[in-house]
Amino acid sequence: MVFIVIIILSFLLQLILPWWVILVLSFAVCGMIGKTVKISFWQPFLAIFVLWTAMALYKSVPNNHVLATRVAEMIGVKLWFIILPLTALIGGLVAGISGYCGFCFRKAILNDKAKNN
Repeated sequence: MVFIVIIILSFLLQLILPWWVILVLSFAVCGMIGKTVKISFWQPFLAIFVLWTAMALYKSVPNNHVLATRVAEMIGVKLWFIILPLTALIGGLVAGISGYCGFCFRKAILNDKAKNN
């Protein structure tokens, strides 16, 4: 469930908002519906990894990977397809850590309310 919600909402929101909207989205979704720590890290990670890989290929294939090749050369790598998993990995880590933080935030708030009552 977390995977589907994050991949659909992040696709739609990234059409109009900056890339870091995945941070807020993963935090909020995992804070609301994350069941375990594993789910709250791996589901957002995989959702953004898949989404960013697919979108990079969708944008890169029609122009014969010109921009990806230039970015790869700028980083010092000669092959454009090294950039795809590297970019997706960075986005996935951002989303995964944010989801983990959202889950832990919810647990901390629930524990605090339980102690006060």
